Amino acid sequence: MAKDDKVKDKQDKEDVGAGLDVGTMNFVAARRNGGKSVKTTRLRNAFLDLPPEHKRMLKLSKTSYMEYDGRLLVIGDEAITTANLFNKEARRPMSAGMISAGEIDAQGVMAVIVKHLLGEPRAKDEQCCFSVPAAPVDVQDSDTTYHKAVLSKILVELGYRPQPVNEALAIIYSECVPENFSGLAISYGSGMTNACLACNAMSALEFSLARGGDWVDKGAARAVGITSAKICTIKESGVNIVAPKNREEEAVALYLQALIDYSIDNVIAHFSKVRKEILIPKAVPIIVSGGTSLPDGFIEKFRERFESFKGKFPIEISEIRAAKDPMTAVAAGLLLYAQMED
Repeated sequence: MAKDDKVKDKQDKEDVGAGLDVGTMNFVAARRNGGKSVKTTRLRNAFLDLPPEHKRMLKLSKTSYMEYDGRLLVIGDEAITTANLFNKEARRPMSAGMISAGEIDAQGVMAVIVKHLLGEPRAKDEQCCFSVPAAPVDVQDSDTTYHKAVLSKILVELGYRPQPVNEALAIIYSECVPENFSGLAISYGSGMTNACLACNAMSALEFSLARGGDWVDKGAARAVGITSAKICTIKESGVNIVAPKNREEEAVALYLQALIDYSIDNVIAHFSKVRKEILIPKAVPIIVSGGTSLPDGFIEKFRERFESFKGKFPIEISEIRAAKDPMTAVAAGLLLYAQMED
């Protein structure tokens, strides 16, 4: 084999493997291109179905769509824009971190989104690690069995070899390389908040909470008398929760602080229960990540609130830092996990 062919063969092998962050608000895929560089692709986890007679309008407005089960399907960010145009609500395949039980088209739409993001496998039975939440500790009779099974089925049908991985553990893989994959990751998503304590790449304890960005939106919306969608738009357009500018931003800031307090309080409560069973020999960092942590001032507010709880914290913390990219940290960690598995 020529030298150039050997280099290409090595590069092709390095490019095999995929990470898929399955979020209530966004799907994010991660793949390697050219061995070292990682490319991430995001698609909003939302869709709008329209009757066939709207095809002309979609073409004229240059809105991307596909035909699905006799209907026109608009997915991603364009679904939100088009829904506003028709004064309709975009539909979401997932709720509270898992497949929505009341959404009959959820499985089919998620298969479309996954195929759009990942494309065809680059090798036979290519490993794809996908994110799953831990079972929520504040909701009774809730588990992830059905959610994992459906995602696995979708990936198998596309030609991938699926592997579920805890969402917060994936953040440890992407963000805690200097600490030998040891740390406490808290992932603030749209539907849930996930926490995982890991030591030397092994999960010591993980759980989730049934509160996230959607909970913030609904609470702030009720407080000021506007819709959750409007609050979400305000939050995503740029809010500094340390210095809110108006009543709506103040409501967002107060509910985000309540979410931070709730998460830290639950970390203390659940980690304290197993304190004697888990030996963490050194101080570890807290990594704050997830789309709900994106507003300006979130990490500063987290550090401030952590000081209020510090005396009760069950493990020694070396520092508190934000993920390098809170939107892609899970997908990047899943990609690393997939390639380590292979």
